[in-house]
Amino acid sequence: MPYRLAVLGALSVALKAGAAALPIFDSHLHYSHDAWEQLPPKAAVEILRKAGLKAAMVSSSSDDGTQKLHAEAPDLVIPVLRPYRHRGEISSWVRDASVVAHLESRLKTYRYVALGEYHVYGADADLPVVRRVVELAREHKLFLHSHSDADAIERQFRQDPNARILWAHSGFDSPERVREMLRKYKNLWCDLAFRSDHASGGKVDAGWRTAFLEFPDRFMVGTDTFTPERWHFVVEHANWSRQWLADLPADVAERIAWKNGDALFGAMRRQP
Repeated sequence: MPYRLAVLGALSVALKAGAAALPIFDSHLHYSHDAWEQLPPKAAVEILRKAGLKAAMVSSSSDDGTQKLHAEAPDLVIPVLRPYRHRGEISSWVRDASVVAHLESRLKTYRYVALGEYHVYGADADLPVVRRVVELAREHKLFLHSHSDADAIERQFRQDPNARILWAHSGFDSPERVREMLRKYKNLWCDLAFRSDHASGGKVDAGWRTAFLEFPDRFMVGTDTFTPERWHFVVEHANWSRQWLADLPADVAERIAWKNGDALFGAMRRQP
């Protein structure tokens, strides 16, 4: 009997620990052609579930990768449409008019929550192709997932003051500058993908803590699987995120971990 009680006690503790694990809404994942060639959809979804993700926003080069993953796990994967048809278009797409036809065709065929993640900096945000992307987002009621400097973000908002932009990597900018931008633009949100400066050793950096506490509803976690190898970091990154999130007030941690993403994008995951 004592042995049985001990086993049941250990099982109870394990179950409580599992239930207490903070869900993660990952707002920045890619499943491009070289990833799906090495990691089939079933294996990729297994990683996402092992990481304890509540949802995963996925884009890819080409979009076929996103569709493969969404077909495998529509309850988990939220599609985002990139302008890139293959790797190597990061710099050229802003001057490639054929990108527009590609986006328009995919938008007629599939459903998405955002356009991106795309790379654009400074005055390039005013080029005709980028302007059309901003227009498409408005027409289709989509977010823009913009990997940009602050200048390009501001230019996109000048084109459409009502645009909704998810700022990839928080612009790789300082927390002070990010706070300035969030104060200026109520429809700007930030992901923390591929950044580690906001926390170390399970403790949140002071500057970033101020940002998170001032804008608890404007940040989201992201891993950024920009290479196939990064897929094997998804579980570790989710656990690392839980460690530093635990250093924040519980309500703030929950918002950044999953509630912000779920509030903005979760409806698509719940729809048939």
